[in-house]
Amino acid sequence: MNIEKTLQNSIQTALKQLFEVEENHIALQPTRKDFEGFYTFVVFPYVKALRKSPQEIGNGIGNYLLENTSIVSGFNVIQGFLNISIADATWLNVFNQISQDTTFGQLPANNETVMVEYSSPNTNKPLHLGHLRNNFLGYSVAQILSACGYNVVKANLVNDRGIHICKSMLAYQKFGAGETPETAGMKGDKLVGKYYVEFDKHYKAEIDALKAQGVEEEKAKKEAPLMLEAQEMLRKWEQNDAETVALWETMNTWVFAGFDETYRKMGVSFDKIYKESNTYLLGKETVEEGLAAGVFFKKEDGSVWIDLTDEGLDQKLVLRKDGTSVYITQDMGTADLKYKDFGMSQSIYVVGNEQDYHFEVLFKILKKLGRPYANGCYHLSYGMVDLPSGKMKSREGTVVDADDLIAEMQDTARERTNELGKIDGFTTAEAEELYHTLAMGALKYFLLKVDPKKRMLFNPQESIDFQGNTGPFVQYTHARICSILKKAETLGVLLDKPSEYSTLHEVEREIVFALSTFPQKIADAGREYSPALIAQYVYDLAKSYNRLFAELSIFNAESEAAMQFRVQLSKVVGETIKKGMALLGIKVPTRM
Repeated sequence: MNIEKTLQNSIQTALKQLFEVEENHIALQPTRKDFEGFYTFVVFPYVKALRKSPQEIGNGIGNYLLENTSIVSGFNVIQGFLNISIADATWLNVFNQISQDTTFGQLPANNETVMVEYSSPNTNKPLHLGHLRNNFLGYSVAQILSACGYNVVKANLVNDRGIHICKSMLAYQKFGAGETPETAGMKGDKLVGKYYVEFDKHYKAEIDALKAQGVEEEKAKKEAPLMLEAQEMLRKWEQNDAETVALWETMNTWVFAGFDETYRKMGVSFDKIYKESNTYLLGKETVEEGLAAGVFFKKEDGSVWIDLTDEGLDQKLVLRKDGTSVYITQDMGTADLKYKDFGMSQSIYVVGNEQDYHFEVLFKILKKLGRPYANGCYHLSYGMVDLPSGKMKSREGTVVDADDLIAEMQDTARERTNELGKIDGFTTAEAEELYHTLAMGALKYFLLKVDPKKRMLFNPQESIDFQGNTGPFVQYTHARICSILKKAETLGVLLDKPSEYSTLHEVEREIVFALSTFPQKIADAGREYSPALIAQYVYDLAKSYNRLFAELSIFNAESEAAMQFRVQLSKVVGETIKKGMALLGIKVPTRM
């Protein structure tokens, strides 16, 4: 039963019969917590036309609903707000439908394909805290869109070529002395990242030396020997020089092995990996097409541009005068390739907000080129993650390494769990698995509960708290429910028998109402690409359940029917929390 739809239809009929008003769009909203009721209808818009007071209109519709529908048990009118209470029999009917629906939380398939592109690391450094927000956000959005009925392709465009990659390669060549991940006892991505920092250290020393000789800083940056060598190495790579390519392949193999290990720890995955080394030449034909169509124009030096001044932007380079690509050239070609591969109706780019301008330009170009997929392109622009110590910088080696942060979170989870005595009866392996589950739950939940567009401050200690709006609080609620269900099983409580319970307590109504909104929350989160909506939902549901646990007895309930209903309600809440957390990429333990 869709209570909201039934109410909307009944209010529509009431307006027509009582006031001769034809209204096709009845909007309902959840009733404020400080008022009685579950759904609120705003009557203010009708006051002027009907020349009646809000109270009169609200009372008229409220009485009509009481007399003509079986789902409404009462109402109240506060100023221009009609607050509607729902009958317990209706809530119990809704609950029985939810409890028997094996696909609850999965919306019908819509036969549309969506690509979510996220992660997009550079192969000159390991993944860091900023990558964690990106990966968790991309993976969660993909999970949510899948629950919304889309066929989802999770993609990763790896930046594995270019001057920054050559910086690591050159530093390794000069200072590495044949070091390998095995001899260094380091993950491959960390080893390569070490030489990216090493390059920057020596490069800065060369700049300082040139400046001491009277060379201006900008000129010194361009003429420093290391930078000139790195540029020469890039030219050799593009000319397929055997020695350069061999070093590139070796170091990239180390990095990808390191990335794979981190991705496994993070619990994220991809259906398709694109590499810039395979796509950087794409887009040149698109430039020729755009020139012929008058979308682009060529300057006297031979460089190719697009003029977007009439769109409120500026002129943008799409091909250098020497015929080499820029990022946007590649992105045009890669967009065509992705559409050719998957024919998706939507393409979501999960990239930080420092690239807002780039994607605005890219999407305008694709529209001007008449690409059939252009209107489905969307930049999921998210804010940066700061730490109490400030902003991170990769080249200076001041980033918060993803592996190190995960290990630190796991250590904190171990300490907190042992303090609270929540691992009685666990083997060592089971305990370690619990610590990892709690650590990743804390980390993911903290990074996802904030609106993606907002810049955020990450506090590791706050994230792992077992109280408040945290991942461990929700995880602990799920473990508590599993414990209750285990006890119910030993007592022989039937979970599949329809409950004969008839009069609900306030908190029980609140929980059934929350459960009934889960599909809509998924739809909202999918429409807004916002895992934060799901995080808030599971937290509110867990909080309501803990209120029930505190206020009402389950196994010493006032009747057998009440006990059976509360056990069944516990089961459905547990399943819904598990599904909701899975949409965030978070596992929930069965015991703690």
